[in-house]
Amino acid sequence: MTNETHNSTTAPEPVGHYPHARRVGNLLFLSGVGPRKKGTKEIPGVTLDAEGNIAAYDIESQCRSVFDNVRDILQSSGAAWEDLVDVTVYLTNMKDDFKTYNRLWAEYFAVNPPCRTTLEINCLPTPIAIELKCIAALKE
Repeated sequence: MTNETHNSTTAPEPVGHYPHARRVGNLLFLSGVGPRKKGTKEIPGVTLDAEGNIAAYDIESQCRSVFDNVRDILQSSGAAWEDLVDVTVYLTNMKDDFKTYNRLWAEYFAVNPPCRTTLEINCLPTPIAIELKCIAALKE
């Protein structure tokens, strides 16, 4: 059975000691993916205060960026956007952000969307408002 790690050259570097993805058999498991930009600490749509805390953010910019990062990791791992079968979404502000996130989800997954679970959590490891944990089923 296949058991190999994959790291994208176009997605942002992981913030810890883990791969972007691991393929086991015909399943591809993505580590948590946020909206950061590769090679920087820049987070689209985020304004930080002097202490590095979120002063303001644009959830639409973050959603679009995180979807792009997931797509990059999938492609670097030999998968496609359409191969996604299950996505767990972590939002730090369900009340304010779910409507926008849900609208963008429908845009990006207009046809045959994967299963989805959305959770609100109080924070993420970097000053971001959304993170995705994905599973894709690869064609053999």
